[in-house]
Amino acid sequence: MTAEDYPTPPRTVGRDAVFVRHRMKNPKVAASAYIAPTAVLCGDVTVGPHSRVLFGAVITAEGGPVEIGEHCVIMENAIVRGVPQHPTRLGDHVLVGPHATLTGCIIEGDTRIATGAVVFNGARIEVGAEVEFHAVVYVNTVVPAGTAVPMGWFAGGDPAQLVAPSDWERIRDLIGPLDYPGTVFGAAGTDTTVPDIARRYARGLALHNRDHVLPPGQHDQLPEQPTTRERPDQRKPRARRPISQASVSDDRV
Repeated sequence: MTAEDYPTPPRTVGRDAVFVRHRMKNPKVAASAYIAPTAVLCGDVTVGPHSRVLFGAVITAEGGPVEIGEHCVIMENAIVRGVPQHPTRLGDHVLVGPHATLTGCIIEGDTRIATGAVVFNGARIEVGAEVEFHAVVYVNTVVPAGTAVPMGWFAGGDPAQLVAPSDWERIRDLIGPLDYPGTVFGAAGTDTTVPDIARRYARGLALHNRDHVLPPGQHDQLPEQPTTRERPDQRKPRARRPISQASVSDDRV
């Protein structure tokens, strides 16, 4: 049997994928994109031309939009989330590895976010920077163009300082000024407790009670012509910078 013996299936975008109207917004997908079965797109999500969202990935606009550019790949079981005050934007040519989590961040383009990496609210990954396996980019952190966050390491600050996971004292010094409670929970300088935070989240997520799963083929479709939007940073990627003593803790692993 040859390829010619198989019937050509009709051209569809995201056949059997789950498209959800949330907060009165439908996902928008370019006709040339591919959304795998079992992937979920929820709310104000845009997927650009020739991008791919693979099995089990979840892209959800939880009060902030998610914009994915051209020729991006969101791999299996990755999570990409937009939140209030922090939209998530991926430029062109971004690879997001399996089980990576991106929340409320900007990925400027030409970038690989490796398996299991986490990029937090307010972070920015500049053009050509990379985040290696299971690395963490903390809130309000800027990873400069051409920088690689090593496997399992912590990046914090503007510009990012890179710290080995064993150097907890250095990590603790960096995270305080970056204001995780205020950035993520809106609880800076308060006595807000975990039960208070959980109740606040539960109230916001109650809006999912009004979601509507769209019938097959009823999501919004982007025009197929190439996009003309400007990338967040038009600078050419610089060669990857070697990790220096100035930006990395002395306790190397």
